[in-house]
Amino acid sequence: MSNNLTLEKLRQMRLFGMHDAFKTSLENTIKEQMTQDQFIAHLVASEWDNRRNRAVERAIKTASFRYNASLEDMDYSFERGLDRNQVERLAALEFIKEGKDLFITGPTGTGKSYLATALGNKACQDGYKVLYASTAKLMSALKIAKVKGTILNDFKRIEKADLLILDDFGMQAFDSQARGILMDIIEDRHQKRSTIITSQLPVKGWYDVIGEKTVADAILDRLVHHSLRVELYGESIRKKKNKNENDYR
Repeated sequence: MSNNLTLEKLRQMRLFGMHDAFKTSLENTIKEQMTQDQFIAHLVASEWDNRRNRAVERAIKTASFRYNASLEDMDYSFERGLDRNQVERLAALEFIKEGKDLFITGPTGTGKSYLATALGNKACQDGYKVLYASTAKLMSALKIAKVKGTILNDFKRIEKADLLILDDFGMQAFDSQARGILMDIIEDRHQKRSTIITSQLPVKGWYDVIGEKTVADAILDRLVHHSLRVELYGESIRKKKNKNENDYR
């Protein structure tokens, strides 16, 4: 069988990692430097890596993050209550394995969304299903889905996510419909799947924004007692960076 035919069959079988590795071996001396067993292992490893990388890309695309963020690029130079040891412990993602929730609170611009997204990105790389959403936009979308009769499909998608990120929680008060939707989401995920919530409000302020004391108690009872917390403080990092740049000039 000719090499070109082998490459074509690998492509048709969608063995793209093997295809690229074999094609590269034809263009250099990699194959000659390996035993037959080593070369086969090289092809298999290339296919494995290719599939994993594509899976991570799909997971990140499905997560619908608002922007790119990585734990490696976390900035600890600003005083804002961000503890490197705590972040590294969170990066191990044990809280996802244990079905625990994480609250990240603090003033605007302190990096709440960035940290949540960075943890979500790491979860995608580790093979978890992640879903990111602005809380207000998600509530609006689910209200529309309820009218259309498709909300059950959306609930199933949210329930299946190993990690749900609700960003900017409490930016606007919940009406009765949104409270019911939030209750359903939290109930479906309680002690089974992890949720990260970012908010400018301290947790004690969530009662007022959720409204309806009975429902707020039920929601927060399921969230608060098994949650981890990161409480940030201080001035907006963006403002500090702009100020430093202006001072430098």
